[in-house]
Amino acid sequence: MGLTIERMEELKNRIRGLLKEKNAILLAHNYQRAEIQDVADLCGDSLELSIRASKTEKDVIVFCGVHFMAETASILSPNKTVLLPVAAAGCPMADMITVSQLIEEKRKNPGRVIVSYVNTTADVKAESDICCTSANVVKVVESIDPDKEIFMTPDKNLAQYAKSRTQRRITWWNGFCPIHNNLKPSQVKKVKAENPDALFLAHPECPPEVLELADEIKSTSGIIAFVKNSSHKRFIIGTENGILHTLSKANPDKVFIPVAPDMICADMKKTGLLDVVKALEQMKTIVKVPEEIASKARKAVEKMLAIPAD
Repeated sequence: MGLTIERMEELKNRIRGLLKEKNAILLAHNYQRAEIQDVADLCGDSLELSIRASKTEKDVIVFCGVHFMAETASILSPNKTVLLPVAAAGCPMADMITVSQLIEEKRKNPGRVIVSYVNTTADVKAESDICCTSANVVKVVESIDPDKEIFMTPDKNLAQYAKSRTQRRITWWNGFCPIHNNLKPSQVKKVKAENPDALFLAHPECPPEVLELADEIKSTSGIIAFVKNSSHKRFIIGTENGILHTLSKANPDKVFIPVAPDMICADMKKTGLLDVVKALEQMKTIVKVPEEIASKARKAVEKMLAIPAD
């Protein structure tokens, strides 16, 4: 049974009080529940949130997301306490490659440049040459010596998207986001036919045959920025449905249509208001990346961040 509106407001007030008491900042990924987004200090992409939190004077980061996101916050803010309210909130795609598998891949095929999506564990980042996001993957790939072969982990769809946009020599690990990868072209065509005046915005974690149908291919932050600046009024959204709340809140005059009602990440929905209260009250669950791993992972992230923006 869900919480009443009154109970939600009570918990939100409790959270705001605890954040002040603990000198903490509350981060919420765009795929989180609406009530979590509404109480957060910052909403956004995982890396964007970690970077912004690292620049604050807060002692504690509460990350409403999944485990690899909290790890990234720990990597970029080694002197802060990072809390992940639900320890069991993981990422199926990040779990599709382990550090031992990557080390073995490097042993079998030496000399390739390892590009790892930020949606990976800290130890996989530590074994990578450079990281990328769904927003900057093309720029990251283009920054690499064109004579070098590139191996991308863990998302095959993001890798194929990067290859199609750069024509570089790219091979990839056979991982994927189940939420995006399950989207079928037939579903997209049906919704587009029902909404011919709507633009279809797809996330690059979708399969290539879905991306071929997109009017725009954007990361979550890219979708938000595109919608804000667009004169169009109707959009079909091809990513996890949590972003619909973000979009509707920021653009009340526009209409957002989910491309599929089942594009819901169960892990992103595990965190509730009560979990945030308990995390702050009890200062759990702490996510701390050991410095010997964090220092190597930080280099891969910083190498990405050093690439000049447009």
